[in-house]
Amino acid sequence: MSKAQDPFYIVKEEIQDSIDKLQSSFHQWERVPGGTGEQVHLTKELLANCESIAWKVDELDKAISVAARDPSWYGINEVELENRRRWTSNARLQVADVKRTVGAGKENDNSASAIRRELMRLPNSQQPDISDHYSAKSNDDFVASESDRQMLLLKQQDEELDELSTSVKRIGGVGLNIHEELLAQD
Repeated sequence: MSKAQDPFYIVKEEIQDSIDKLQSSFHQWERVPGGTGEQVHLTKELLANCESIAWKVDELDKAISVAARDPSWYGINEVELENRRRWTSNARLQVADVKRTVGAGKENDNSASAIRRELMRLPNSQQPDISDHYSAKSNDDFVASESDRQMLLLKQQDEELDELSTSVKRIGGVGLNIHEELLAQD
């Protein structure tokens, strides 16, 4: 079976695209100042994408294990199986590195945020009226930014569901092609 028809390479390409997007978002996350709404959003997005990619790699690994039981049936050899295992292992490491770094950054940001919140609770006896005004404005800004963030998350989830649907359809089509080829061989 040619690489163009092999479902492994189709799924591998999709996963690699996801990893490339993850790396791009990760580099953006590294440049964003800590404690900002954008950083919080990117952190959540990165962690969700890491989970999604890890799941896809696990599924691909399961398919490799199935093929390893009878490589000749699938028209592949041990060298090809080892290359596939090496690729999934490398992909898993890339995702784990991003997840670990983002997770550590999130923990550091959470402790800094906790200190900041604690300091904000201290009364400002010099200008109580002004701080109340700023506090109300800050609350309004927070509510507006949270609303925007939730809309972005919904939009992102819709896009991810569309991508997942497309991937499932593509894999289903490849499965049907394989089924038809197997029937034709009998």
